[in-house]
Amino acid sequence: MLKEARRAIQLYLEFLIPDRDGHNHSRQSEQDETNSVVGKKYSKRTNGKSTLPVEIAASPPERTTKEHGSSWEAKFAGLENTIRMRHYSDKTLKSYRKYIRAFQAHTKSLHPDQLSAEHVKDYLTHLAVKKKVSASTQNLAFNSLLFFFRHVLNRDFGIIDGVVRAKKRPYIPVVLSRAEIDQLFDSIDESYLLIVKLLYGCGLRLFECLSLRVNCLNLEEGILTIHDGKGKKDRTVPLPESLQADLRGQLERVSNQHKKDVAKGYDGVFLFDAYERKSKNAACQLIWQWLFPAYKLTKVKETGEVKRFHIHERHVQRAIRRAVEKACLTKRVTTHTFRHSFASHLLQANYDIRTIQELLGHSDVRTTMIYTHTVKSRTKKEAKSPLDF
Repeated sequence: MLKEARRAIQLYLEFLIPDRDGHNHSRQSEQDETNSVVGKKYSKRTNGKSTLPVEIAASPPERTTKEHGSSWEAKFAGLENTIRMRHYSDKTLKSYRKYIRAFQAHTKSLHPDQLSAEHVKDYLTHLAVKKKVSASTQNLAFNSLLFFFRHVLNRDFGIIDGVVRAKKRPYIPVVLSRAEIDQLFDSIDESYLLIVKLLYGCGLRLFECLSLRVNCLNLEEGILTIHDGKGKKDRTVPLPESLQADLRGQLERVSNQHKKDVAKGYDGVFLFDAYERKSKNAACQLIWQWLFPAYKLTKVKETGEVKRFHIHERHVQRAIRRAVEKACLTKRVTTHTFRHSFASHLLQANYDIRTIQELLGHSDVRTTMIYTHTVKSRTKKEAKSPLDF
C-alpha cells in the first residue's frame, strides 16, 4: 500500500505540478518530494484561478506532531502493555480501547500532548447529550479516559466540572421463579443443560463457568473452586448434590476427548499468563483440561500450534434464547439471570446477606443488597385488612 501511494504521488507531481519556470520537476526532486509527502497532511493553496492540494511546508517533528491527524498507535500499544502488566482481563482492554478510539475520533486525532480537561468534558457531554447513552456507559468511558491519562500519558486531567451526566436509575434485576427455572431446564438443549444448572446452582457468571477446568472440581468434598473470577478473585462455592452424577459423567467425557486429542498429537489447552512456559507439559495434562471444551480444535496462527479452547459464550447465549422462546417465558432472560435468581432464592430461604455476598464474590455488600428488592420483605408485616384478622 505504501509503495502504491508513493507511486501515485510521484505521477501526480510529475504530470500536474509544474515548477516556477513552468517545467516539470526532475526525477530526483520528484522522488525526494514523494518520500517526504507520504504520510503527511495536505492543505489547499490558491494560486491565481486554480486551487491545488500541496504539501504542508516541512517543519520539525515536534511541531507537526501537535497537529490534528496524529497517530495514536504508540499510545494504544502503551495502553495494552499497561493493562497486561496489571493482569486486567481481555474484556477490560477491549472496552478501554473502544472508548479511547471513540475519544480519538471525537478530537480528530489531536496529538495526545495537546489533550486537556476540556476535551474530556466535551466528549463526555457529547455522549450524554448527542448519543444519549446510559449512566453506566458514561462511567465506563470516564474510567477509560482516566486510566489512559494517568497510566499511559502519565498525567492527570484534573477535576472535570460541569459535565452533563445521565442519572443512574436504581436497577432491579430480573429473577425467575423456581417453576420458570425448571421450565428452562426442560427446554434447553441437552449439551448445554449442565452449564445452565451450574449457573443457577452455584451462582456463577458465564465466563466463570466456561473457564472451569478439571482441577476446579472437588466432588468428594462437594466444593467448586472459581479461579480468577471478576477482579481476579478466587472463591469456593458448594456443589449441588443433585449434580454429582452429571459432573462425573462430564469428567468422563472430557477424559475420553483428552485421550483422543493426545493420540492425534495436539498441543494441549490454552493456559493462563506464562504458566505454559513454566510448565511445558501442563497443557496436555488432564487436570488442566476445560470442563466444557470446545467442539473443534483451534490453530494458533503465530505458532502453528493446534490447541483446544472452551465453549464459546455465544453458543450458550443462543441456546438460552432458544429455550426461553420454547418455554414461552415473558421475562427478559440472559445468562446472568440465573445468577440473580440464585441470590434471590437464597435470600428467600433466609440466608444472611453476608453469606450470599461471599458466594457471589462481591467485594462490597452494597452490591449484594440489590437483591433485597427482588423478594418480599420479611421484616415488615404485610398490609392486611382488619376484616381478615
